[in-house]
Order: sequence, then structure tokens, then C-alpha cells
Amino acid sequence: MTRALFLGAGASPGVPSISCGFGCCNPNNPKNRRTRTSTIYEIGGVRILVDASPDLRAQFLDNEIKYLDGILITHAHFDHIGGIDELREINRINHKPLDVYAPDYVMKVIKKRYAYMVMDKRNKQEYIRDGYSARGGVKVNVVKPNREFRLKGIKIVPIKLLGHNVPSCGYIINDEIVHLGDFRYLASSAEKLINKIEPQLMTIPLTVMEEHIHHAGLDSVLQCIDKFKPEQAVLNHMASECDYDEVNRRTPENVQPAYDNLTIEW
Repeated sequence: MTRALFLGAGASPGVPSISCGFGCCNPNNPKNRRTRTSTIYEIGGVRILVDASPDLRAQFLDNEIKYLDGILITHAHFDHIGGIDELREINRINHKPLDVYAPDYVMKVIKKRYAYMVMDKRNKQEYIRDGYSARGGVKVNVVKPNREFRLKGIKIVPIKLLGHNVPSCGYIINDEIVHLGDFRYLASSAEKLINKIEPQLMTIPLTVMEEHIHHAGLDSVLQCIDKFKPEQAVLNHMASECDYDEVNRRTPENVQPAYDNLTIEW
């Protein structure tokens, strides 16, 4: 069995946001109250977290998450890496470091911002001496676009995304899941790789409804889904411009907007 758990479905400000409140979203619909985006995929008992939201603590508590096998990061914006410090609690439970996978440009930011957690010679010694210490809590693993790697036996291929205001990537997981980070359009190499599989699930960000200089709008997102024809698609990373019912009304049957704690199994 494979399970996708959408811990949070919101973009960087969350919904409601401090500046816009609920914006275009109906405040009476609980599915419009969104924490920042993190997603867990469980495949044959292997649990993979994609992106570490600043809201990770509350998300883990809500879903009783106490272990992970690895973390994939799509890009270095704070709403995708701001929860890395919360992984210390997973270290304390499991008494071992966690493997984090990301491209080199993301790892540079993580190493600088979370130097106290990144495993090196000094931190490794301290971690071994104190099994529940935060020191040496994450092991960095640099990945490259289009180059397959394995996480506890699960095949993962990073793919290159274009048009966002920082470099961003996506991941093909086990030849059945396509998870995209923030993007405006896909690199041709990414399209070729997705075309080689028949996705069961595509997770794709819909930050705003209309086209934006750094984000694909709803029309582009639906065109992308139609091109690759996944069995089902989930639109996540939605800001206050994206009302749940309105997005749901404008999408085909195999596409649904995410909401916090949405679970899909197949």
C-alpha cells in the first residue's frame, strides 16, 4: 500500500495570512484554513517527508508522526525548510540522525542556517555520546537532476523545474508519484522522465489562480496534469487567492485541491 498524507496545504503566508486574512477563501470552510506545505509519502513501510514546513511541529503532533526514513527538499525558501529544527524531536525518539536529500544549492542554505544540526566530525562525535542530542541531527545527501538514487530501497529521481525565483526541483518517487516544488514550467528533461512512467499521483503547487511571474496559474497547472495524465492529481501550496470550493469546481474529476491532513491511499 502507498499512502500520501498532506500535512499542510498552504503557501508561504498560510491561510489565513497576517496581511490578507482569508483573502478570496471562504472563512467558514475549514478546508480553507491551511498551514504551510509538507507532505509524507509511505511506500511499503518507508516513510518519506517532502519539505519541512515551519508548521511541522503542529503537523507532526496532529498526525502522531514519530519516525521518518528520509527527507526530500524541493528548494530553499523558508516555508520549505523552516521546520528542519523540529526534526531534532525525531532524532530524540529514534536516537539516530536523519538523511536529508536536496540539490547542492539547497544544501548550502541548510548547512549555513542549520549548522548546529548538520552532521560533521565534531557534531557526529557529540551525537554518538548523547543519543538524544540535537548535535549531528541531519546527514546531508546532495542529489543531482535526472540522477536516480535510493532511499531505503525506494527509487527516487530529482527533476528540474524552471521559472521560480530560486532554483527548485521535483521528485519522481518509485515511478508512481510525481511531486513538484514551486515552478512556472518544467524543464524538458523533467518532461521526458515523467513521460516514461504512468503516475498514480501528481502533487503540484497551485499558489495563485492566475499566472504569476514565479508561479504557474490554474490553467497552466491543469495543462501540465493533462499532459502527463496521472491517475489522480492534488493541488497543494495554495495561498489565500485559492478558495477550496472554487478550485474544486474548476477542476476535473481526477484533480482535487489539498487541505490539511488530506490522506490518499492506493
